[in-house]
Amino acid sequence: MRKFYKISFEQFKKDIVDDYELYQGYVMPERKTQAAAGYDFIAISDFEIKPGEIKKIPTGIKAEMNYDEMLMILVRSSMGFKYNVRLCNQVGIIDADYYNNPSNEGHIWLALQNEGKDIYVVKKGEAFGQGIFVKYLTCGEEVENKRVRWSGEPNKEELE
Repeated sequence: MRKFYKISFEQFKKDIVDDYELYQGYVMPERKTQAAAGYDFIAISDFEIKPGEIKKIPTGIKAEMNYDEMLMILVRSSMGFKYNVRLCNQVGIIDADYYNNPSNEGHIWLALQNEGKDIYVVKKGEAFGQGIFVKYLTCGEEVENKRVRWSGEPNKEELE
């Protein structure tokens, strides 16, 4: 099961702003077409990134997924190609056990860097990144620090 959720209003107030109307109105990630692999992350509010600047952008979103899946976070192709804007970590990896973690509920942030010559402007409601759910394989090794997912659901090893 894969699903996006809003972080709680309490977490929203801590991470972003104490504005319930803004909280109620922001948009969940969405695919624009039937064949799109990526779910576009939509800006909660306007922001700009000056040339050479790095900015950490909150999404207000957390993602639940199966134990053997991850969510890859990437910039949209046009951001890098047209504007030379990149993710600071190039590709973000959100593991299944990040969902509902006790420190921030699994709130997904994107750290963007403008390596272009112009100010990069994003308006509220525009897409500024994308997430792609990916199933991954392991080589069957034992993991010493087995954990239960934050949501309280068992991981694969506990089900076997």
